[in-house]
Amino acid sequence: MSAIGQTAEGFGGVGILDKERTIAKAGFNRWLVPPAALCIHLCIGMAYGFSVFWLPLSRTVPNAPLCTDLLQELTSTSCNWRVASLGWMFVLFFLVLGIAAALWGGWLERAGPRKAGVVAAICWCGGLILGAIGIYYHQLWLMWLGSGVVGGIGLGLGYISPVSTLVKWFPDRRGMATGMAIMGFGGGAMIGAPLANLLMNYFKTPNTQGVWETFLTMAAIYFVFMLIGAFRYRVPPAGWKPDGWTAPSTAKAMISQNNVHLRDAHKTPQFWLIWWVLTLNVSAGIGIIGLASPMLQEVFAGSLIGLPDIKFNALSAEQRVAVAGIAAGFTGLLSLFNIGGRFAWASLSDYIGRKNTYYTFLLLGIALYALAPIAAGIGSKLLFVFCFCIILSMYGGGFSTVPAYLADMFGTQFVGAIHGRLLTAWSTAGIIGPVVVNYMREFQLAAGVPRDQLYNTTCYVLCGLLVIGVICNFLIKPVDKKWHMSAAEVEKLQAAERSAAATTTGSFGIGKGGFDAKALLFWAFVGIPLVWGVWITLKSAARIF
Repeated sequence: MSAIGQTAEGFGGVGILDKERTIAKAGFNRWLVPPAALCIHLCIGMAYGFSVFWLPLSRTVPNAPLCTDLLQELTSTSCNWRVASLGWMFVLFFLVLGIAAALWGGWLERAGPRKAGVVAAICWCGGLILGAIGIYYHQLWLMWLGSGVVGGIGLGLGYISPVSTLVKWFPDRRGMATGMAIMGFGGGAMIGAPLANLLMNYFKTPNTQGVWETFLTMAAIYFVFMLIGAFRYRVPPAGWKPDGWTAPSTAKAMISQNNVHLRDAHKTPQFWLIWWVLTLNVSAGIGIIGLASPMLQEVFAGSLIGLPDIKFNALSAEQRVAVAGIAAGFTGLLSLFNIGGRFAWASLSDYIGRKNTYYTFLLLGIALYALAPIAAGIGSKLLFVFCFCIILSMYGGGFSTVPAYLADMFGTQFVGAIHGRLLTAWSTAGIIGPVVVNYMREFQLAAGVPRDQLYNTTCYVLCGLLVIGVICNFLIKPVDKKWHMSAAEVEKLQAAERSAAATTTGSFGIGKGGFDAKALLFWAFVGIPLVWGVWITLKSAARIF
């Protein structure tokens, strides 16, 4: 991993990637920055949609049996990989994402978002290419290393690359700005999964499932999009502020006007309290994402196809196929709320405050998790689906609101790097959530609990996790003054940016009405694929009812 970091630093000699070359000049429109972030996030967000490859990858060797153990999967080319072993790539994605973001968040702040975006594109798309080679030569370890580890590094750098920049461009709308970009990470699978299906069907032959060809094609498409995003990044010069905007008064104690250095942020209780709040909120949601499809099938079974008296175990093979297809629509609907929640909740946090927004996530989440078993008991599909759609919107909202929460607590100077370190909470939640949900389900199943009641106890356990989150959120107070950077320290850090900029104050002509023709075209460039993904998802979800 250190070698990757050295490689990243090696770009420093290429002037076009230097941070100083990305400082905006007079007349730049700040509304061009969010779609640049979306170019990257919509690509790396395909990590959420990788499950579309599992079944085709488990059939890459024609007419061959499944491998019987991991050793055989890693050494043999004459048996097919098991879906469970392929799923480890999903674990690697988010584990490495958190580690990479924590390790290189500080480098990102020094190098700037353009350089980080280019390195992210190389790693994410290079990982797909290595994965394609692994598929072609039937080497599972190469897929894990390529798509999982190298691609995971690209995920981490790509995910945090726009955070600090957007917060600085939109001090008046921190939540909305980060929500717009991080919305793209949730939306990547809505575009990527149907695109992958189309490509696999196009490349499929009697001798190939078309997966390695799809990996290469998507790597090429994503590389172009991510480079466009990286080269459209601009950072505001030191001292810039939107036209007519004034900083919040000191009465707003939860929005600091001071900065905390990266080396000190993790020493404060505020960092670890926010870390736990994010971990618990994400743990509750991520476990449900992984079991959304089987959960709907087992709870409602025959009701999904108009046969309310038939339980899951009594379904015929043909009926199970029909039920599974409807449940896939439920998964897509959850993805849609995950995306919408990232923008809606983060934008709302600009008005009600970050702490109150997290109170809403946690308290409303407790109520909805407690209500879900009741909805299942009375056979209300609409109420059950409603509960989990709102829960998943708050799962996404937690991700998009936390960068603004950190900026409020620690200032904007190092917010990208601090956010990178905080994302280890995501890696932790990626283990806690699925373990709690999966093992609780298995325990209940072994105890003879009917399938339509398997998730009742799990929901109550998740309520307990969120209660702990409420306590952590309550304990978050403003950062002690002893951790604030001095004015001289901040001035020294901002000196290079100030000297490189054409001006240091004013709005660069940016204010109300910032959506000019150029900005609208760029938004359409990223918006049209997203609308296509939403349309595909809604068509699939309509089958539930």
